[in-house]
Amino acid sequence: MPSELGGGRGTTAGPATRTAAKGRLASALTYGGLAVAGVVAAFPFVWMLLTSFMTRGETLRYVFLPASLEWRNYVRAWSEANFALYFSNSLMIAVVQVGGTLLFSLMAAYPLARMQFRGRETIFLIILATLMVPETATMVPNFLTVSWLHSHSAIPWLNNWPALTVPFMASAFSIFLLRQFMRGLPGELWEAARIDGAGHVRFLFQIALPLCRAPLLTVGMFTFIGSWNALGWPLLVTSRPTWRPISVALLRFVEEAGAETQLQMAGAVMATVPVLLLYALIQKEFTAG
Repeated sequence: MPSELGGGRGTTAGPATRTAAKGRLASALTYGGLAVAGVVAAFPFVWMLLTSFMTRGETLRYVFLPASLEWRNYVRAWSEANFALYFSNSLMIAVVQVGGTLLFSLMAAYPLARMQFRGRETIFLIILATLMVPETATMVPNFLTVSWLHSHSAIPWLNNWPALTVPFMASAFSIFLLRQFMRGLPGELWEAARIDGAGHVRFLFQIALPLCRAPLLTVGMFTFIGSWNALGWPLLVTSRPTWRPISVALLRFVEEAGAETQLQMAGAVMATVPVLLLYALIQKEFTAG
C-alpha cells in the first residue's frame, strides 16, 4: 500500500515539475527579451551621452569611454549654436500648442461623449478617419493655407508662432482618447449635476475636467513631445532663426559642427533633456492613465 501511494505521488509530481520548469523557462525568456530590448533602446542614448564628454581625438579613435569628462563641449555647443534662443522658442511653441490642443480636444470630446445630437457618430467617424491620413500628405495643403493667411491677415503667420502652433491644435488622437474616457464616466454624475442646476459647461469644467487628469496629462505629454521633436514643418514655415525651434537649430548645428562629433552629441543631449524631465515628472500619472 505505501508503495502504491508513493508511486501515485511520483506520477503526480512529474507533470507538476515539468509545468514549473516550463514556467521558469518562459519567465527567463520573457525577462531576457525585455533585457535585450532595454539595452537596444538605451544604447543610442548612452553612446550619445558618453560621446558628448569626449575629446575630438577620442571620437576619431572610436573609443567607448572618455578618459575624462569634457564639460567644455556643452559650453561650446550652447554658445556656438545659440541654443538659449532656440530653447526658449521651442518651449513657448510647445506650451502654446499643448494649451490649445487640450482646450480644443476637451471641448470637442465632451459633446461627442455626453451630448445627444444628430450626426454625432458620423462626425466622430470622420475625425477617426483623419488618423489614417499621413502627416506628409497634409503638409502641402497646410502650407498653402498658412501662406494665404499670412498674405490676407494682419498677423504674420510665416516665420512666426501661429504657423508653428495653430495647425496642430486639432488632434484626432487627443479627441478620441478624451472622448473614450468621458464615455466611461458614470451617468449618475450628470444626473446629480443636472438636479443641482448645472448645465453642460459647468459639468464639463467642474466635474468632468478634474476626473480627466490622467488622460489630459497623457495628451499633454504626447503633444509636448511631438511639438518639441517636430522638424519637417518648422523647416517649411521658418526661413529665419527668429522662431526656429531646437530641432531645426540642432540640424543646422550638426551641419556646421562638421567632424566635431562630440559637439553634435552635446547638442543632442541638451535637446533631449527637457523631454526626459517631463516624462520623469508625470510618469506615474501617465502609466496610471
